[in-house]
Amino acid sequence: MKILQGLTVSLVLINLAAILEKADESLLPAVYKEVGQAFNASPSELGTLTFIRALVQAISSPLAGILAMRYYRPSVIGIGTLFWGLSTAAVAASQTFVHCALSRAINGIGLAIVIPALQSYIADSYLEGTRGVAFGWLNLVGSVGGIGGNMLATIMAGNTYGGISGWRVAFLLMAVCSSLIGWLVHTLVLDPKKPPSKVFNSVRSISGRDRHHYGETSEDVPLVESLSRPSSSDSLFRMLEEETMVKNLHGAWRDAWVAVRSVLKVRSFQIIVLQGIVGSLPWTAMVFFTMWLELIGFGHKGAASLMGIFSGGCAIGALFGGWMGDIAEKKYPGSGRIMCAQFSSFSGIPFSCILLLVLPQDPQYYVLFAITFLLMGLCVSWCQACANNPIFADVVPEQNRTMIYAFDRALEGSFAAMAAPIVGLLAENVFGYRAHHVIADSGSPIEAQALSRGLCTVMAIPFGLCCFCYTFLYGTYQRDKDEARGHIQYPKFDSSVDDLTSIKMTENTGRQIHSVLRSCLVDWTSALPTLR
Repeated sequence: MKILQGLTVSLVLINLAAILEKADESLLPAVYKEVGQAFNASPSELGTLTFIRALVQAISSPLAGILAMRYYRPSVIGIGTLFWGLSTAAVAASQTFVHCALSRAINGIGLAIVIPALQSYIADSYLEGTRGVAFGWLNLVGSVGGIGGNMLATIMAGNTYGGISGWRVAFLLMAVCSSLIGWLVHTLVLDPKKPPSKVFNSVRSISGRDRHHYGETSEDVPLVESLSRPSSSDSLFRMLEEETMVKNLHGAWRDAWVAVRSVLKVRSFQIIVLQGIVGSLPWTAMVFFTMWLELIGFGHKGAASLMGIFSGGCAIGALFGGWMGDIAEKKYPGSGRIMCAQFSSFSGIPFSCILLLVLPQDPQYYVLFAITFLLMGLCVSWCQACANNPIFADVVPEQNRTMIYAFDRALEGSFAAMAAPIVGLLAENVFGYRAHHVIADSGSPIEAQALSRGLCTVMAIPFGLCCFCYTFLYGTYQRDKDEARGHIQYPKFDSSVDDLTSIKMTENTGRQIHSVLRSCLVDWTSALPTLR
């Protein structure tokens, strides 16, 4: 019962971290207009801020896989959350566009560490047939964070507090909340798996609290901790620890490289990354929605409420899509999740055209915009929960899950990062957007129309390509899933001396450690006369 209670608290805190992650991502797009005025930045320059953060996040994502293999996952998530919190505070304190860009780059590193670790944590916490709903809930609570962050920043942006611009205060509040949740995750969260082996004694040792929750016995404790340590043998253990540190450092990179090669060879992973490269473009381009609505003339509150409706639709749609994916996969094994993903991605084409090209761009049509945003959110948000994340958990062995989520973010994010500046460039150079003609407190219809055409171009076409790419999964998903279940073609790691600090040791590893200890004891006892 205590184990279940500990894991329940852990899942609550993990979901809180997901809420803040989405809230942090939504802050800057919500205040594009104010940031542009503060730094005299054009849409393409504002898009560059998102591009820098997304690119650094993509490049840094493999770091999450390496850290999760060697360190306790809650510590990885907690420290990453604290990292992005501090960088968010740095954005609030920025005085120039360059300073803001550097702070966003650092923010990307923190997000890169946290997101894959969160996804693998959820995958390990639920059984195969329920992962769609689990990831749907993760997306739902994340969307709640996105709604809160977007609405908070949009509403605060038009005010000043103690002489400080509202958008800066919003960033400071987010930094404080992120730092607090990061500390709670690091301190209280339990991993559904046993803590992995540590390098340099890890970020966090296995405390009595963790052993109590996991019900560990003395034979579950690492060998180096379970052995009695008389004072005369201190030098032996110091020698063993120094040797273990050096070999662990080499072993960490070796194990990571083996995991990377295993992940990159999976055909289903390659196909999902291919669709994600184009499928992420529309979502990255959507960061301009708030600015576009304000240019139409909806104002801060109107734009915030419409984006809240869209985010709410996405949240409910992700949960519904995950549930539909679970049901479809049970009825049509190997293809049900794929069909749901194709429906969702294809629906993005008509909704993008209706929203951006068909609806009259006039604030009097608020109700039509609200209905369209709601229906669009309900339909286009299925893919991650119904297909991508559950499929990733199915097609690789358990120990490689963080790595596959990390490399998905790296490969998809590096290309998707280009969407925001592309929208800005199209709006300015093709469709006639004039940055210096934007009116601060009212709408700018010509600029709104130019931005909407740029958005539609970068959304409708990629949605169609994304739908087509999913087709190739029909021939690979079931095969890769069967191989992962049998651990075929995935070499197991031979950790040797690294396993001195592991929680569970195989019989073969135990014999190897016994041999090492025996040889070291012989050397130590033979050196005793000299030491005396």
